[in-house]
Amino acid sequence: MRHFLIAAGILSASLAAADDAPATTKPVLVVYAPDYFGSEWGPGPQIEADFEAICACDLQFSTGDVLGRLMIEGAATEADAIIGLNTDATARARATGLFVPHGQDTSDLTMPVAWQDEVFLPFNWGETAFVYDESRLPNPPASFEALLDAPESLKIVIQDPRSSGSGLALLLWVKAVYGDEAPEVWARLKPKILTVTKGWSESYGMFTAGEADMVMSYTTSPAYHLIAEEDATKKAAIFPEGHYFMVELAAQLAGSDQPELAQAFMDFILSDTFQSKIATGNWSYPARLDPARLPEGFAALPRPGKTLFYTETEAEALRAPALAEWLEVMSQ
Repeated sequence: MRHFLIAAGILSASLAAADDAPATTKPVLVVYAPDYFGSEWGPGPQIEADFEAICACDLQFSTGDVLGRLMIEGAATEADAIIGLNTDATARARATGLFVPHGQDTSDLTMPVAWQDEVFLPFNWGETAFVYDESRLPNPPASFEALLDAPESLKIVIQDPRSSGSGLALLLWVKAVYGDEAPEVWARLKPKILTVTKGWSESYGMFTAGEADMVMSYTTSPAYHLIAEEDATKKAAIFPEGHYFMVELAAQLAGSDQPELAQAFMDFILSDTFQSKIATGNWSYPARLDPARLPEGFAALPRPGKTLFYTETEAEALRAPALAEWLEVMSQ
């Protein structure tokens, strides 16, 4: 969906240089992605290389606020596909009418919830959790209720639900567990909140620097420390009340000027080549990969006994009132 605005001067320069131009150029596929996905430590670079090896194209991950950019650009977007939205945001994305069906068979996904969405295609999933360092916190709260009852000396860091997907997930996790009692829950939790950061990276950095006892993150976060750092001290506190399920998704734009390439990218997402890069590239569970093929560190991760999940319709209906409840408590 690239736009070509050629002024007379640009056209003249292009004609003058025509003899020096290569005979052919590779088609470009633009995929909007979150910053973490396209970063050098994310899965993007390897996925880009793997896809380019089979597509005879130039895959370009354009990183930033995926949904925000789409909402602003509308049908004029340059994206051919997107990756990195989750079900807490897809209702707003779907309402734009910018997408076409992904055309994939999702009957054999290895996720704890059934998936039948014809537009948004899962590529990985995880569950929210408070992560702690057992060398600093040997007796962590064993339940959500125990966290609320913990002394105020226990300090946690969380993310702002207005700017962070994990922050919004925490709001919905509280709603899923406590329902209408959510305001009281936030009032009990507030004294233990050291700070609220704009995004996950800032929170997690504070935690690993020893500034907080626990951080809002994911059940798979300890896998990074275990595999990449050989550090087994980071753990996810598993609560019997259940943990909120999050799935990250990709979709194809209806207005793409490279529809065949965009479709090929959607086909590629559930391939073994793509899925095998997720566990240690995105530090989450692949959407379709035999659990026996996960890296050894993932096998050591405890799984929640109860998975909590809102459909996109439910999540969108709860988002504004849950945010209003949180803001009222946090501003007092």
